[in-house]
Amino acid sequence: MEQPQIHLYHGDGKGKTTAAIGLAVRCAGAGGQVIFAQFMKGRDSSELNILKEVPQIHLIRVGKECGFSWQMSEDVKKELTQIHTQMLQEIRNLVKQKSIDLIVLDEVVSAYRLGFLPQQEVLDLLNEKPAEIVLTGRDPADELIAQADYLTEMRMGAHPYTKGLAARKGIEW
Repeated sequence: MEQPQIHLYHGDGKGKTTAAIGLAVRCAGAGGQVIFAQFMKGRDSSELNILKEVPQIHLIRVGKECGFSWQMSEDVKKELTQIHTQMLQEIRNLVKQKSIDLIVLDEVVSAYRLGFLPQQEVLDLLNEKPAEIVLTGRDPADELIAQADYLTEMRMGAHPYTKGLAARKGIEW
């Protein structure tokens, strides 16, 4: 891909992962090779059923549910950090093996902010720009914002959750 760019989808509103999935599907539909890595997320969600079926999309996930960061024990935090470090290595290995056009780092912003992965490795990947890169998550660090060529903030104006409605399959997960 010519002149890879960095996209940052952040904020408290719904749609960060959805936007990243849309770009991944668009890239794959154009014949591109995509790495879609989900940090912090272990639970299955409906979009994964489709992403798993697209041969151009290489899915990398935590593989287990760890819960919310404020609920994690120190042992779980250490384990998650180790898993995230391995995920970054798997991404680097795929980039070496294949011509990758798009790398999606879903929820990497949160993992970065919480120290659940080696921050310098993330910054190194962004500086190298081996492909177009998408970052998603809440409360991005200033250094991630500074790297963004596309900066999109999702702001919650209203959400059914505030009315006590649970997340719905096919819409929120």
